[in-house]
Amino acid sequence: MNNTIESQSLDELFEALLTLKTKEECYLFFEDLCTIKELTSISQRLAVAKRIKQNKTYNDISRETGASTATISRVSRSLFYGHDGYDLVFNRINL
Repeated sequence: MNNTIESQSLDELFEALLTLKTKEECYLFFEDLCTIKELTSISQRLAVAKRIKQNKTYNDISRETGASTATISRVSRSLFYGHDGYDLVFNRINL
């Protein structure tokens, strides 16, 4: 993988994430790791991506998720020009 964000600290974070086994463990870890605002922003991006995949309009997505058009646009670029990470997850969790 040729990834410009690769680093030892990110490797350690991802290794830590891979040890989590339940949703409850995720809540415990992420509540310690992130602020409520950070978690809300991350979960909002996932909700936006899901709605983009459902071919919803920016207006509908903004109304349903509270995301700004800038956030919707950024997520859309990731979906269409990124590394297919959203699709990987969506296929595994059937979203």
